[in-house]
Amino acid sequence: MSTAADEVPLRPPPAESDSRTFRRAFGDLTSGFKHSELWLLLGWQDIKQRYRRSLLGPLWITIATAVTAVAMGLLYSQLFGNDISSFLPYVMLGFIFWNFIQGSILEGADLFTTNEGLIKQIPAPLSVHVYRLAWRQLIIFLHNIPLYAVLLIIFPQPVTWTVILVIPGIALFVVNAVWVSIVFGILSTRFRDIGQLLVTAVQLVFFMTPIIWSATDLEENAGANSSRVKLVQLNPMYHYLEITRGPLLGESVALYHWLIVIACTAIGWAMALLILRNYRARVSYWV
Repeated sequence: MSTAADEVPLRPPPAESDSRTFRRAFGDLTSGFKHSELWLLLGWQDIKQRYRRSLLGPLWITIATAVTAVAMGLLYSQLFGNDISSFLPYVMLGFIFWNFIQGSILEGADLFTTNEGLIKQIPAPLSVHVYRLAWRQLIIFLHNIPLYAVLLIIFPQPVTWTVILVIPGIALFVVNAVWVSIVFGILSTRFRDIGQLLVTAVQLVFFMTPIIWSATDLEENAGANSSRVKLVQLNPMYHYLEITRGPLLGESVALYHWLIVIACTAIGWAMALLILRNYRARVSYWV
């Protein structure tokens, strides 16, 4: 004899959540990219807000870079005995591209915490804020790159067809800025000490990277096989600068620089996708 309990149909098990899948991670990236009008506008507003009520506005970006690079270039050219006509463009380009790298790392670490209000109030993909930062860094770069044109007039450099290689170099910078913002932004949101650690680490890496000193001079003084030269080769930032600064200085860039940058990009994106898959949904609770 059947009972009422026996006649109740069994409910199907609940569907497994797909919030922690690579499909959702890729979906966030593609959906955020489609919101281009939003992050383009926000990135430009960031620049305008930063220099609001100032007389020169965003031109302060160019002035600050020019003063720092010229001062460092003049000082270290005297210390190292380098020709100012070749050393100053070298230092200037080093600062221009280093500012892009430094801004992507340090501002990326604070990306989600500084946008807490937007994240909680606007139902937009998380990657919107990442693209916004990459776009903002590109705007700053475009404000600084005319300094190279000025130096090219004052100190003419041998410009060859290899100058077009700076275009894929900048593209790699932007692609790397995206994964850097995802990795450090999410991790710093969960562990706030990471942001402070990155400030110290970036300052240390700056002095270990050939920006205000030349890797060529180091090889000539210490020898190509010295431990100091090998330490420079282990620094990824050195290779990032080489693929962008080299073509603008009329130098041929060795293939291994490109291969190292591409390998770092692939590893970085693998980490970014893994972190985005696992922790994307938790960012709004951590900020």
